Order: sequence, then structure tokens, then C-alpha cells
Amino acid sequence: MFALFKLNYHNQFSAAFPDTETLHHAKRLWLEALAAFAPQDIMLGAKRAILQSEYLPTVHKMLKLCAAGENGLPEARAAYREACNAPSPKTNFHWSHLAVYHAGRESNWFFLANNPESTAYPVFAEHYRKICERVLKGEQLTAPEQLKLEESPSTPLSKEENTRRLAELRAQLGI
Repeated sequence: MFALFKLNYHNQFSAAFPDTETLHHAKRLWLEALAAFAPQDIMLGAKRAILQSEYLPTVHKMLKLCAAGENGLPEARAAYREACNAPSPKTNFHWSHLAVYHAGRESNWFFLANNPESTAYPVFAEHYRKICERVLKGEQLTAPEQLKLEESPSTPLSKEENTRRLAELRAQLGI
């Protein structure tokens, strides 16, 4: 992982770890922090970091990136775009992860659709962060109930029945 970071973030890596002693301390810190993850998850997290950010990731960011592989959680900006671009009804959309749907619902679909990204993204990102934390702690999110068309649509009313109901409605309203 550190070799990958050194190749990709050369100047930042050299500034963050100017000597071997600092590098050894950092490796110990990262080893302790990432000990819960399998080596392949750590490497996938490092590759995600390279693809998603032009900056050397922090331990905190690496924890999120490694966990994302395990739980399938997309990065916050990608989740925001998915939530904004999903067609209605939102419950019937095939989400990359249920956390995206729940964050969009918590943020209010109307708010996301009618505000600029500079206003809507911070609200969505905060909801998404909280939901991701719950997912990483093991909470299972419930899938939204799919909307379905009625199985046997009713037959249309006859012209006489429509006229009778309209007369009743006018009588109730006093028109």
C-alpha cells in the first residue's frame, strides 16, 4: 500500500514521510488502524483512494475506503449523484447500496432536486455519513417497499353513474 502511495502521490508522500523513522511510525499506526481488514481489502481501498482522490489519504479516509469494499458503500459524491439522478418512483430504483436511498430520503428528494449542488450536497453528505457509520457498525437497512400497480383495475363508471355522483357532490357543496 505504501509503495502504491509513494508512486502515485510522490511529492505528498515525500512531504508526509520525510525520513525512514517517520515512515516506520506511520506504518505502525496504519497497521494498527487497518488490522481488522484483510490485505486484499486494504489494497482495494488503496486503489480506490488513487482513483477517487488526488491527495494522499489519511488513516480515517483509508478506513472508509477499505470498509466500502466490504459493504459496497459508494463514495459520498458518487452516492449524491446517484440519488439526484435516480428516476421516480425512488422506491423502485435499483440502488447501488440502500444507504444511498436512505440518505436521499433523509435529505428530502424535493430538496435535492430543487437546490444547487453547493446547497444540497453538504446536507446529503451529512446524512450519508451518519447512515454509513450505522452500516459499518452492522446495522441492516430495510429496503423500501416497491410501488406496484393494482392487479385488477376497476371498471370505469357509466355515464349515468358519473352524472349521479356529480349531482351528489354538487348537492353536498351547495352549488
